[in-house]
Amino acid sequence: MSVLSPILTCPEIKEYMTKGERFIKWDDDSTNASPVILRVDPKGFYLYWTFQSKETEFLDITSIRDTRVGKFAKIPKSQKLREVFNLDFPENNFFLKTLTVVSGPDMVDLTFHNFVSYKENVGKDWADDIMAIVRNPFTYNASRYTFLEKILVKLKMQLNTEGKIPVRNIFQMFPADRKRVEEALTACHLPKGKNEGINPEDFPEAVYKTFLMNLCPRPEIDEIFTSHHSKAKPYMTKDHLTQFINKKQRDSHLNDVLFPPAKPEQVQRLIEKYEPSGMNVQRGQLSPEGMVWFLCGPENSIVSQDKLLLYQDMNQPLSHYFINSSHNTYLTAGQFSGISSPEMYRQTLLAGCRCVELDCWKGRPPDEEPIITHGFTMTTEIFFKDAIEAIAESAFKTSPYPVILSFENHVDSPKQQAKMAEYCRTIFGDMLLTEPLEKYPLKPGVPLPSPQDLMGKILIKNKKNQFIPGDNQDTLKKGKDPEDEVTNQPTPIERDGTANSGEVTEEIPEEGEMEKLDEEEIKKLQSDEGTAGLEVTAYEEMSSLVNYIQPIKFESFEISSQKNRSYVVSSFTEMKAYELLTKSPIQFVDYNKRQMSRIYPKGTRMDSSNYMPQMFWNVGCQMVALNFQTTDAPMQQNMALFEYNGQSGYLLKHDFMRRPDKQFDPFSVDRIDVVVASTLSITIISGQFLSDRSVRSYVEVELFGLPGDPKRKYRTKLTPNANSINPVWKEEAFVFEKILMPELASLRIVALEEGGKFIGHRIIPVTAAHTGYHHVCLRSESNMPLTMPSLFVYVSMKDYVPDSWADLTMALSNPIKFFNAHDKKSAKSQESNLERPELQTGISTSQLTTNGLPNATGTYSIPPSNGPAGMLSSGKDENMKEATNVTTEPQTASIEELQQIKAFGKLLKKQDKELKELERKMIKRREELLQKYGVLFTELAAQPGKKKNPAPPKAPKKKSCRRLPLDESRNTGEIAESPDNRVLELKDKLEEELLQLGEEQYDGIRKKKEQHATEHIAKIIELARDKQAAELKALKESCESDTKEMKKKLEAKRLDKVQTMTKNTTDKSTQERLKKEINNAHIQEVVQTVKQMNEKQNRFQQILEAKQAACIEKIKEKENQLQEEAFTEYEEKVKGLSAEVQDLVKTCVKVCFPLEANIAKEEALCAAPEEDQGPKEQLQGKDLNEIVKNEEQVAENAKEEEDDSTVIQDSRL
Repeated sequence: MSVLSPILTCPEIKEYMTKGERFIKWDDDSTNASPVILRVDPKGFYLYWTFQSKETEFLDITSIRDTRVGKFAKIPKSQKLREVFNLDFPENNFFLKTLTVVSGPDMVDLTFHNFVSYKENVGKDWADDIMAIVRNPFTYNASRYTFLEKILVKLKMQLNTEGKIPVRNIFQMFPADRKRVEEALTACHLPKGKNEGINPEDFPEAVYKTFLMNLCPRPEIDEIFTSHHSKAKPYMTKDHLTQFINKKQRDSHLNDVLFPPAKPEQVQRLIEKYEPSGMNVQRGQLSPEGMVWFLCGPENSIVSQDKLLLYQDMNQPLSHYFINSSHNTYLTAGQFSGISSPEMYRQTLLAGCRCVELDCWKGRPPDEEPIITHGFTMTTEIFFKDAIEAIAESAFKTSPYPVILSFENHVDSPKQQAKMAEYCRTIFGDMLLTEPLEKYPLKPGVPLPSPQDLMGKILIKNKKNQFIPGDNQDTLKKGKDPEDEVTNQPTPIERDGTANSGEVTEEIPEEGEMEKLDEEEIKKLQSDEGTAGLEVTAYEEMSSLVNYIQPIKFESFEISSQKNRSYVVSSFTEMKAYELLTKSPIQFVDYNKRQMSRIYPKGTRMDSSNYMPQMFWNVGCQMVALNFQTTDAPMQQNMALFEYNGQSGYLLKHDFMRRPDKQFDPFSVDRIDVVVASTLSITIISGQFLSDRSVRSYVEVELFGLPGDPKRKYRTKLTPNANSINPVWKEEAFVFEKILMPELASLRIVALEEGGKFIGHRIIPVTAAHTGYHHVCLRSESNMPLTMPSLFVYVSMKDYVPDSWADLTMALSNPIKFFNAHDKKSAKSQESNLERPELQTGISTSQLTTNGLPNATGTYSIPPSNGPAGMLSSGKDENMKEATNVTTEPQTASIEELQQIKAFGKLLKKQDKELKELERKMIKRREELLQKYGVLFTELAAQPGKKKNPAPPKAPKKKSCRRLPLDESRNTGEIAESPDNRVLELKDKLEEELLQLGEEQYDGIRKKKEQHATEHIAKIIELARDKQAAELKALKESCESDTKEMKKKLEAKRLDKVQTMTKNTTDKSTQERLKKEINNAHIQEVVQTVKQMNEKQNRFQQILEAKQAACIEKIKEKENQLQEEAFTEYEEKVKGLSAEVQDLVKTCVKVCFPLEANIAKEEALCAAPEEDQGPKEQLQGKDLNEIVKNEEQVAENAKEEEDDSTVIQDSRL
C-alpha cells in the first residue's frame, strides 16, 4: 500500500440519478400516496425525495440495507392504495413499476420506503444502481474528510424558503457546544442568529474548512507538524513532507522495489490537493491547516484498503475457510418468546452470512405446511416456504460464494419432508447443488470442493440416510439402517464406513421413543444442546439433497482421522467445543484441516446473547454460529472481520491451520514455528465530535487473539473536563508486545462516555492495520459507519524482537552499520576503562556482552537468565507431587546483570562524556594561564635594560660560585645582582595560581564523580525495581499457569475415573453414588492441591522478595564505596599537585630564560661540595690550573646551551 495512491475510489453516480425521476411514494400505515422526485446527490451520500410541497426527506446511503423490485417488493395491503394502483385488475403492471428501499440501524429495526414509478422497469435500474453505491467498500470505509464533507452536502440541500442555509441546522449538526459554534461562525464572518440564514455561495468548501478549524482546533496535529518542519518556519517543505510520509506513515515491511518510497515530485501532488494557500502550493510548502486535511484524507486510512476487496485465494477446500454463520436465523429477539421472521434470512445473507439455520417442524392440518420455529418455546412461527423464498432472493446479492442451509429437521412426516424437498428444488432451481461434482466424489481422502468451484450454489446440511430401491420405508421410519441388513456389520464405526458413495448413515431415535420423552428429558436436551438432539429421521426426498455437508454425531478425533471423510460435519455446543479445545487443541486443529465443524450457542442463552467466537477460530472451527439479532461484542467482532475479503463471507485460514504436515497449538506461549510475531503499539491522541452532549469520555483498546497473546485491554483516563468536540489524551502508547499469530488477532478501539455509555467503536484485524497517524472513523454497535465521531491515533506495527536479540537483529539488518558502530563502541570502552577504572568496579568486560554478539573485548558470551520466570517455566513437571514440591528457589537479577541493561550503559556513556568535557575545560584554563605568563616572561627577557652577560664573562661568575679566595669580594657582588626581582615575583605568582587552579580542577572532578556515583546507584535501583516487579509478576503468572495445568490434569483424571466406573458398573443408582464419591474426592484433591501450590507460591515470593531487598541494600552500599574511591583519588592527586606545579613553572621559565636556568643548575651543583667541605680548606689543596681548566670547560658548555635556548625562544616567539 502506498500513501500516495489510495486503492478505494468513490462510487459512480449516474447522471439520471442526480437529475431525478418521478415516483409515487406510498405508505400502508397512513394509506397516503404522494408524487415525489427521487434523487441521489452527486457525491453519493444521500438518497432523497422531494414532495410537491418542496419538503425533502433524506436517507443516508450507509443506512440502506436492501432494494427490492417485482414480487419481492412490498405490496399495499390497504384497499384504498390497492385501488389507486389498480392491484385488483388482472392486467395491472404494478410489479414492473414497484421499488422498495429497506433501511435501518440494525437487522431488526427496519423501515421500508415504497415507491411506484410512472414507467415500467425504471425501479429495477434504481434498485441495482443504489445497491452498487451501498456495496462499494468506499461507502463504509470513506476517509475522515469525506464524512465531514457529507455534513456540508446535507446543509446545502436543506435550504429554507429563501434559498438559504438555516443557521439552526448548523446548530443541530453540531449540538455539543453552541457557544463554540457561534464563535466559529463569527470567525468566518457568517451570521450566527438562530433564525438567520446563510447564502450557499457564502459557505463554499474553503469557508466550511475554516469553520471546522475554528470549531475543532487541532493542537495535537500542530505539535506533530512542528516536530517535522524547519525550525522557525510556519510551513513544511515537500522534502520534509516526503521524509514524514516515509518515516511515519509508511509500513516498514514494504519492499522498496515493489512499493517505492514517496518522492518529492509525488508529494507535490498531495500539497496541491490539501494545501489551502495557493502561494504555498506554488512554493511546494504545506501549512499546519494543510497537514490537518492531509491526515484526514483517504491516503491515510488506518486499514489496508486492498484487504477490503477480494484478495484471498478462493480455490482451497471449504474446510480451509472461516465461514460467516448464523444460529436460529429466523429469530428477531430472544430464544423463548421472540418473533420469527423470514426477513431475518434476507438481512443475514445481505450482511455476508453464508450459513443460515432452519429449525423445521411439522405443519398443522389442513394445509400441513412445514413451519420454522424454536421448538418447545413461545416463539412465533413462519412458513418454511416463505423462508426458502427469502433465501432464494437474497442468497447471492452480497457474495457469489456458496450458501449452506443448516437444517434442524423435526418434521417426522414423509409427506411434509417431501414437500420441503420440492420447495427447495423448485424455488432454488439451478442454485441448489443436488449432486456432487465430478472432480470431488464423496470418498474418503478426497478433499472438499472450493468456494470458487461452488460459486452460486446452495448446499443442504441435513441428516442423510442411504436408501435401497424397493426397501421398506418403515425401517427408515423406525431409525434402522438398511446397511445393517445388507452388510450385517456389527459396529456403528464399521457401518458408517461401508457406504462406497460416501453417504453417511446416522443413528436416530425411533418415533416411538420420541413420543415417550417426558418433560424432564426434553428440558435436559434443551439445557445445553437445545432441540438439536431431537431431530428425526431423514426420508428419501430430503436425503437426496444432501452431499458435501453431511452431519454426523462426533465420536472422537482418532476415529474421524481414521475414516478421513471430508464431507461429514459435526455440530458442537459452545460448552462441548470448549471442552474439546482445552483437552485436545492440536487434534481439534487437525480435525478442522480435514473436515468442517459447526459451533452454536448453548441452549441456556435465552436472551440470545453470544459467546466469543475467537476461541473457536483459534482451533480452526469453520462455522462459528452466532445470534445475528444481538449486536453484542462477539457479534461486533464477527461483523467487522467478515467485512474483509470483499465481504465474501469466507476468510482463508492461516497456512498452519491448513497444512497436514504442520502442527499448531493455540495455547502456545512461545513463538510459533515460521510465524513472525508482531508488536503493536497504539497511542490514543485525541477525539473529534464524539457526542451530541458535552461530556467527559475515555477510550478502551482491546486485543482479541490467541490465549498466549499479551495483555488484552487498556484504558485511557477520563478527559479532565467535559469536551466532546476535541478532547485530547496525553498518555503513553498502549503496547501489545508479542502477538504470536497476527493473522488471528484483531484490535478493538471503543470510545465511551463517563459512566460507560457507548459512543462508537472500530474492530480492525491486526494484519490490516497501518502504521502512522490516522483518523479512526467509528462505527455503531451494528457496525454501521457514524458520520461525526472519530479518534486520532498513532499506530506502530513491527516484528517482535526480544530485548536480548535487539543487537543481533540490528546486525542482520545492517551489518556494515552495526560493526562500524561496534568498533567505535569498543574503542571508546577501552579508553574509558583506561581513564576511569574506578567507575568500572564490579563490572567485568564479559558483562558488557550483548546476546550472541562480541563485547568490547571481542569475546562471546550468553546472557544470564532474567529472574524466576525461565526457571519456573522449565521446572514444570507432569506429576502433581513434583509440581508441588519444587525445591529450586527463584533467583533475582544481580548487580552485574542489571549493569548489562542498555539504559545503564547509556548512563555510563553520558557520565564519561561529562567527565571528559570537564577535564578538557580545566586543561584549557591551565594552558591559557601558562600562555599568559609565558608572554610576561618573554617581555621581561626582551627588555633592553635587562642585564645579559655574554659567554666569555661567565667564567668569573662560575669562579665566584666556587668561592675561590683569590677574588671573594668580586664574586659576592655578582651573586647579589644575578636574578631579577620581577621574574621571581612572576614565578611565585604563577606557582600560586597553578596550585589554586589544580585544586579547583581536582575538586570539580571529585564532585562530578560523587554526583555520578549517586546517579549511577539511582539508575541501578530504578532498573532493579523494574526488574524485580517483572520477576514477581512472572513468578505469579508461572504459579497460576501451574495451578491451571494441574486443575486440567486432575479434571482429566476425574473424567477417566468416571468413564472407567461407567464401563464397569451398569446399575444406575450405583453409578450415581460412585460418581458422587469421585466428584467429592476430586473436589478435595483440587482444594488440597491448590492450597499446596499457593503455599509454594507464597514461600517462593517471600524468598524472592528477601533476595530483592538484599540486592537493593547491596546497591546502596556501593554508593558509599564509589564516593570514597572518588575522594581517595582526589587526595592523592592533591598531594602530588605541588611537584607538578613546580615542574610546570620550571618548564615555563626555562623556555623564556634559558641562561638563568643553567645558572640555577650550576648553583645546585655547587651547593653540594660546599656542604661537605669547608669553604676554603678543601679548595686550597687543589691545583689552580686544573680548576681554571674546568671553569673554561663549563663556560664553553654554557655557551652552547645558551645558543640552543636562544633558537628555541626565537621559535616560540
